[in-house]
Amino acid sequence: MGEVDIERALKGLAADRRAPAGERAREAEGAARRVAERAVAEGLADITYAPLDSPFGTLLGAATSRGLIRLAFPEESIDSVLERLAMRVSPRIVEARAGLDPVQRELEQYFRGERREFRIALDWALIGQFGRRVLRATSAIPYGGVSSYAEVAAEAGSPRGSRAAGNALGSNPIPIVIPCHRVLRSGGALGGYGGGIDRKRWLLEHEGALTPRLS
Repeated sequence: MGEVDIERALKGLAADRRAPAGERAREAEGAARRVAERAVAEGLADITYAPLDSPFGTLLGAATSRGLIRLAFPEESIDSVLERLAMRVSPRIVEARAGLDPVQRELEQYFRGERREFRIALDWALIGQFGRRVLRATSAIPYGGVSSYAEVAAEAGSPRGSRAAGNALGSNPIPIVIPCHRVLRSGGALGGYGGGIDRKRWLLEHEGALTPRLS
């Protein structure tokens, strides 16, 4: 490198240091986004993830070429979610919106009361065989309707498997879209929910399956 080139490099470094911290952060964010987009375009990423807006706060969505594979509530650790995906599916994970814009759009429509059924493709790779039967039965529960753990277990081919069905519902990796909130205990009690009882009640009230409580 000649003296002129060195001088230009030094001037460039000085200019970078004089740039406001916010501007440097935006430039770094833009560079990271371009790298991620290139990785996706060149088929170097098996999973993409991105933040998704909801009335509950920022959800984390993750998708593969097959479809949405994970939807995590705000309190779930991003690192833990991504680590599990890396172990169970693939370590080739990048933050990018590829494959997740349709998810965000349908979630927004659902929360505005404009959508009663999700049409986005799903990747069931994180769900075992029995869990798939349980969650497919759960997906058949219509908007505004509810079922019981016993009924879902029976639909999944295990009439005495209410407890196992409850475990499968509790570990549902794609809540809201796979509507495990629509499954109640016999007698109408809410039962458990991975996203918390308050969210379960909110979702059921939103769909008209429960009458909103008076404040």
